Amino acid sequence: MASFAKIGLNNKVIEVLSVNNEVLRDANGIEQESIGVDFLTKLTGYPVWKQTSYNTHGGVHSSGGTPLRKNHASIGMTYDEDRDAFIPKKPFNSWVLNETTCLWEAPVVKPDDGQNYKWNETIQNWELVE
Repeated sequence: MASFAKIGLNNKVIEVLSVNNEVLRDANGIEQESIGVDFLTKLTGYPVWKQTSYNTHGGVHSSGGTPLRKNHASIGMTYDEDRDAFIPKKPFNSWVLNETTCLWEAPVVKPDDGQNYKWNETIQNWELVE
């Protein structure tokens, strides 16, 4: 199944639908995003759709394939036309966008000691969760 994100105002993802891969094939049997967009536009009456991949996160395809638009789209994410990427909502004001992954990162690296931490925006650091 192929996934498509419905893009609303301010490029926000407002819905994600699945389409059978057979629907996307052209006369030569090659999958084409534009065919999926046309199919969904006719089906729903809504014209703005972008294909997304469940297998893509942080610019990496989990099966070693070609990543699609940096991250799988979900409701509330933003589609960035310049980066051709789906970007999640910024979790904290201090976090910065990693341009390679299109994921937000804390300004301080999370400790990797096997313990649980949560971000504290007030002190802009990780706090141990007990």
